[in-house]
Amino acid sequence: MSQKEKLLLFVLACLNFTHIMDFMIMMPLGPQLMRHFDISPQEFGLLVSAYSFSAGLSGFFVAFIADKFPRKQIMLIAYTGFVVGTLACAMAPTFGLLMAARTFAGVFGGVLGAQVMSAVSDVFEYERRASAMGVVMTAFSVASVVGVPLGLYLASEFSWHAPFWFVGIVGIAVIGLIWRYVPRLDGHLQNPSQLKTPPFAAITNILSDTNQLRALWLTATIMLGHFSIIPFIAPFLTANAHFSENKLYLIYAVGGGLTLFTAPLVGKLADRQGKYPVFVIFALLSMIPMWLITNSTSNRLFSVLGTAAIFFVFSNGRLIPTQAMTSSVVLPQQRGSFMAINTSLQLLMQSVAVYLAGLIIQKMPDGKLLHYDWVGYGAMLFIFFSIFIAKTVKPVDKITPPIEKSEVLEC
Repeated sequence: MSQKEKLLLFVLACLNFTHIMDFMIMMPLGPQLMRHFDISPQEFGLLVSAYSFSAGLSGFFVAFIADKFPRKQIMLIAYTGFVVGTLACAMAPTFGLLMAARTFAGVFGGVLGAQVMSAVSDVFEYERRASAMGVVMTAFSVASVVGVPLGLYLASEFSWHAPFWFVGIVGIAVIGLIWRYVPRLDGHLQNPSQLKTPPFAAITNILSDTNQLRALWLTATIMLGHFSIIPFIAPFLTANAHFSENKLYLIYAVGGGLTLFTAPLVGKLADRQGKYPVFVIFALLSMIPMWLITNSTSNRLFSVLGTAAIFFVFSNGRLIPTQAMTSSVVLPQQRGSFMAINTSLQLLMQSVAVYLAGLIIQKMPDGKLLHYDWVGYGAMLFIFFSIFIAKTVKPVDKITPPIEKSEVLEC
């Protein structure tokens, strides 16, 4: 891997760090936000899903223009809007304004994931792609190890506004990194006919390609399983298992700390042994902690942290080969549009998963949450089905050379 490739991955990881922390911090803040605004699990689920829903819609519409501009240009505009929205969250005094600010941040944040994945896919050929994505996805680990614990500390010392101030300020610095170190990433525009592509070509290309449809089906299934559980981990542990709010940060610190080491290893393993076999192994393994978390009654620190650790590692290990597989079903000339729609679907399914879980989970007068185990069984079923869907997804760019590095990495 060249120095320019490493620098590009570093900047993309920084972007992902702030983007992921902004989304992740909402979930452990659940007990505090539910208490501060006196809201129900359904209203909290709506608050979390507001970001995902608006992000999903914006990502869908950007898909129609994503491949007509350099990746850097779209990335800069979207990230700047995301930072403005996050700073608006920091200043929101009421539940309604916080909801509006989360929606605004989601409109721009929904574009970022697709641009990061498209950039990595443009630069790294299929045989090296999972390794590169493993590096970029260490941002999730750093956000868990550093971002979430720091955000919870700031929230406990000052207020729930403080984590958003932190993300917004760091985001301003990341804008400078993108401007300075990310190249134009316009190799997909070298063919003049690309600019003449009909506006709805992204949709027609997908509808006419069953392989792309299966990749989207895989994304939807995994998100329905994954995000029906995650937002309610903190509220369930504190309300039902009486786990201390002051120790919630340890869940993310331990789990994220392990994935910081395992994510690159999983990426390399997927490149060597095959994306699908590695996906199957981690999909099956991830169902173990899903059952343990949603049926937990223990507040013992060792038990909670141990379960959280394997949940983070196995879920992250499942996601890395998934990203590599879904990004490989289109050629570079259509990748930006497809990845925008894929990310849009991912975010919309996150929103649906959180909202449906909020409808199933009931809050008792004593504060305990009921039927979280039902949510867990449904989530496990979705992950099990995803194994069979993933088997049908085939890479079409495996034998296609990546865009010339001189076109991609030239600043």
